[in-house]
Amino acid sequence: MTDTPKNKVAVVTGAGGTLCSVMAINLAAQGYKVALLGRDMGKLKAVEEEIIAKGGTAISVSTDVADEAAVKAARNTIEQELGTCSVLINGAGGNQPDALTNITEFDERELLDDGIVKGFFNLSMDVFGNVIKVNTMGTVIPCFVFGRSMARQKQGVIINVASMNSYRPLSKVGAYGIAKAGIANFTQWLAAYLAPANIRVNAIAPGFFLNDRSRKIMFNEDGSHTARAKSVLSHTPMKRFGEAPELIGCMNWLISDEAAGFVTGTVIPIDGGFLSSSGV
Repeated sequence: MTDTPKNKVAVVTGAGGTLCSVMAINLAAQGYKVALLGRDMGKLKAVEEEIIAKGGTAISVSTDVADEAAVKAARNTIEQELGTCSVLINGAGGNQPDALTNITEFDERELLDDGIVKGFFNLSMDVFGNVIKVNTMGTVIPCFVFGRSMARQKQGVIINVASMNSYRPLSKVGAYGIAKAGIANFTQWLAAYLAPANIRVNAIAPGFFLNDRSRKIMFNEDGSHTARAKSVLSHTPMKRFGEAPELIGCMNWLISDEAAGFVTGTVIPIDGGFLSSSGV
């Protein structure tokens, strides 16, 4: 049976971001009615307007995805205006500067707390914990809320957004790494749990894709690559960063019951070969 996305509802969290906005726009172009969730209403509205201008259907719902009550309120709004969610893309998350070190290994100067060296021992534990919460519970809670509605319908597809950190710890980003490793494990756990409800759960693990935050990390003011970018590219066989549209093929395969009806519990890297290269 051929998939018929028309009149189906897709919920995309983090929909104002570089990657998930492209996913949302593509889903709308296929005929899905798309609910755009995130905290920045301005960014959501820009995506909504683009979808509507192209003849699609979309609504924007300002939501803190790590807040259960807020996500339940969003679900109620979506079900009243669009219908029951069939596809859930969990893309909300991200990092915070105060949870990042500026060194890659212990340096005694970090014990001085003079602000010159920012290592593990002078990070803010409150911020560290918040990054973990946003990236883990910000995926778990939408699965909990929208998955319940899917279970009633006995059908649905959930795609979580994992990371290279899901496979191996990357330097400087301890909190984000904990969270994304957890997302991979949770994806597999939830896939096994929800299989009797005919809900498939998978994850896409983007490699190094550029967005507003990462551009500041990967490029100097003169447009040249930073040391971080050079290190990433030296470990990426394709020698470039990913582009958001390059996630779409995998997304569309995973949401298709016809093409991927027997696929669940997978975490699929889209990384230009990053994981295949040891750098040696």
